[in-house]
This record gives sequence, C-alpha cells and structure tokens, in this order.
Amino acid sequence: MRERALLPFLVITFTIAWGILAGYLFLNTPMSRAFGPITGHHPLFYLAVYAPAIAALLVVFHGAGPGGVRRLLGRFLLWRASLGWYAFLLLGVPLLFYAAALLQGWRFGNPPDFASLSAWLVAALLMVIKGPVEELGWRGVALPLLQRRVTPFWAAILLGLIWGIWHLPAFFLGGTPQGAWSFLPFLVGAVALSLIVTPMFNASRGSLLLPVVFHFQLINPLWPDAQPLENLLFLAVAVGVVWHHRQPMFRREGAVTAVVPK
Repeated sequence: MRERALLPFLVITFTIAWGILAGYLFLNTPMSRAFGPITGHHPLFYLAVYAPAIAALLVVFHGAGPGGVRRLLGRFLLWRASLGWYAFLLLGVPLLFYAAALLQGWRFGNPPDFASLSAWLVAALLMVIKGPVEELGWRGVALPLLQRRVTPFWAAILLGLIWGIWHLPAFFLGGTPQGAWSFLPFLVGAVALSLIVTPMFNASRGSLLLPVVFHFQLINPLWPDAQPLENLLFLAVAVGVVWHHRQPMFRREGAVTAVVPK
C-alpha cells in the first residue's frame, strides 16, 4: 500500500458520509419521504458510519488485491498487548464515564435505561456493528499511512481532527446522537481519544481488535451519558498517556506503518 492511498481513502470516506447527511440537511423533506426520517438507527446512517470501512476495503483491494484485504482483516486477530492496556479498556474507560457523570450530578442507583438484560444486549449488539466498524478505516488504513510521514503524536493529532470533522454534519441533524451535543467539546474529545488509541495501536503491533474494543467502550450503552465533561476527562488521560509513552510517541521508529502485513 502506497502513501498516496490516503487521499482516495479520505475522499471516499467523506463523500459517502457527508453525501448522505447533506441530503438530509438540504433536501430533508424529499429524503424523509423517500427513505424515512434520519435517526441513529436508520440504514442510511449506518451506511454513513460504515464509510471509513468501505473506503478502506476499496483502497486495499485496489492496491493489494483480495489477498491484501484478507491480511488487513487478519489484523483483527492481533491481540497481544500489556495488561495495562486491557485494564484501561475494561475498567478505566467505564470509570471515566462514571466519574464524569458523577461530576455532572448523576447518582448511584439510577437504573440503566433498559427494561431488561435482553434489551441491553440488543442495544449493545447494535453498537458493536455500528461505530467500531469505523476502525477498519481510521486505524486500519489512515493511521499507518500517516505514521510513514510524521511521528505517532502528530499522526494522532491529525487523525483526531479528521475523525472529529468527519462527524460534523451529524451535529446539524436532530435525529442523530450528535444532534444533542456541542461540536467543539466533541472535537477536543476526538483528538484526545486519538492520542490515547495511537500508542495502544502501536504497542499491539497494529491490532485492530484493541481499537475496536476501545471504540465500543466509548459508546457502550451501559455507561452513563457524560457529555460534554467526559471529553475533558479523556483529554486529561490523553496528556498522561502521551507523557508515559513520550519516547515512542515522538519518534517514528517502532510506529506501525504497514496497512497490509506481510
């Protein structure tokens, strides 16, 4: 995979997602009549969310063929990482959400917003096949290609900004989850999350499994909604993570740059 694949990846990613959401922004009435009102569970919204994964598969297929696609998907089987990263994924992320919620007035004992365990499982399954699929593109293709040119720190900053801006149209649509949020704190949070997941990604030698688990934990319906304060807490954590991993974050040696492993 050549570095120039980054441009078509981004063009396809933004064209699919922004094209769909722009249709609802500027042609809401005919789009709603034809396809129904946009919501976070609308098939077209899922298609927009899948745009980075679709773009990743297309550019890898074009550059490396079916075998390249298989090797890209094989990165989901990379699971080796330190216990510290797994502790952060399984315990640290939920604690951050609960801490932010408590600071915003949430009280222990408030029941989850689900009638039963099965209702939560359905909601969790929908989340698993939604946002985490993005990682096939963001960390599967974009991050390795960026790290060929700049250090992991700057690659994380750039990708965080791209990742956040890619969500922008959804903030103008009332039926989407982002419709109830403020964009600037979200953008700060996207950069912070990118700074956290980048050393995790490199430490696991390009695993897609760990970023997928991380992404799911960020939208796990079991955790309380803590917007916008959660973004500031993740930013504080990102500062600590960058400081702890300052040597690999500010050096290109050791950064994962292969989209398609040998």
